[in-house]
Amino acid sequence: MTARLNYGKIFLLGFGFFGVSVIWGVYNAFVPIFLADKFDLSPAWIGFFMTLDNIAALFIQPPVGAWSDRVRTKWGRRIPFILIGAPLTALAFGFIPMASILPLFVACTSTTLLSAALWRTPVVALMPDITPSPFRSQANGVINFMGGIGTIIALQTGGVLFKMSPNFPFWLGSALVILAALVVFFFIEEPKEYESAEQQPGMWQSLREIVNEEDKSGLRILSAIFFWFLGYSAVETFFTLYAKNHLGLPAGDGATLLSVFPLFFVLFAIPSGLIAARIGRRITITIGLITVTVMLFLFYVTPASALLTEIAPLPLVGIPLAEGGARMLTLAGVMLMLGGVGWACININSLPMIVDLTSAARLGTFTGLYYLFSTFSAIVGPNVNGWAVQLSGGNYNIIMLIAPFFMIVAMVLMLGVKRGEAQQI
Repeated sequence: MTARLNYGKIFLLGFGFFGVSVIWGVYNAFVPIFLADKFDLSPAWIGFFMTLDNIAALFIQPPVGAWSDRVRTKWGRRIPFILIGAPLTALAFGFIPMASILPLFVACTSTTLLSAALWRTPVVALMPDITPSPFRSQANGVINFMGGIGTIIALQTGGVLFKMSPNFPFWLGSALVILAALVVFFFIEEPKEYESAEQQPGMWQSLREIVNEEDKSGLRILSAIFFWFLGYSAVETFFTLYAKNHLGLPAGDGATLLSVFPLFFVLFAIPSGLIAARIGRRITITIGLITVTVMLFLFYVTPASALLTEIAPLPLVGIPLAEGGARMLTLAGVMLMLGGVGWACININSLPMIVDLTSAARLGTFTGLYYLFSTFSAIVGPNVNGWAVQLSGGNYNIIMLIAPFFMIVAMVLMLGVKRGEAQQI
């Protein structure tokens, strides 16, 4: 392992996260629309349904991460999970929009999400496997740059395709997942030697170690991850319904409006890693939390009509505010741009902080702990906000008040973190 970042290899590895992001982007944007319009479910039931994948992932992703630390094959310890999981995900995902009855719809989504959980942690754990500690924020910036491209394709292109046929965004996602898995398989070579994992503690023992440590930095980081994903996942899950019901936009335009968030996440993904290398990961994350908190609160206090104020023409990710009108950047779009920059500062640097709490032999285990807390958060978030919307009489704007509260809690937790910065080599 050389003391420099191989950007070419990291970009190729990013195709794995690209495939994952396309799937989640399409799923989160359009499955709530199917549940509301095709199956006539209430907001609370939609919130519950959108957490079923995370409930499954909670029991699969963290143990799979620890399992992959111990696997030894001629392809490596992570690649086999991708070779099995990705094709299953692509196949089931393509059938989701064609399901005409709820039990069949549940079967398709469940198969998709169970199989996706099988390979998500291993593909993410490949980044610290092949990257020295001082460069992990920058590498994670590249990985998330590729993931952001996947989300933009899911939302922007998916929004256009959804208007043509609800099937098309899902079929595009299936094809891109297969392509992504093939790129990782053919172009990424895992390290040939690993530290012995025979006596390494498993996931739950590792978590107990973190809880019992005198320095609570690890526990604080994991708890902060839980709270900021609590706010983020709820907004992500309900944004298309928020845009439809609060802003009065068509479902496709709601997805297109949201696409400026991952666009600016993408544009700032690599810079946020470079910034963290200069000023530290904790400070960079705190700046991001402040930024996202301000953005969400501004959404809550700004009237819907003002949020749709035209700022400037913006091809592709702008939205048409009149029949046949030009695509326009709105005030809501500007605020989502700000949020995308802030989210990059948070998300790019959190996983590197977690994996730099441990050794190379346990990278999959600690990546699994990252997903344990973020996935549990993604279970709680949509349910809390689904009930909040229902109890407020269908007021989708309420999520823009609850989410910043969770961001503030995460900010307070990060103030006491003393470990997780880049290690010298």
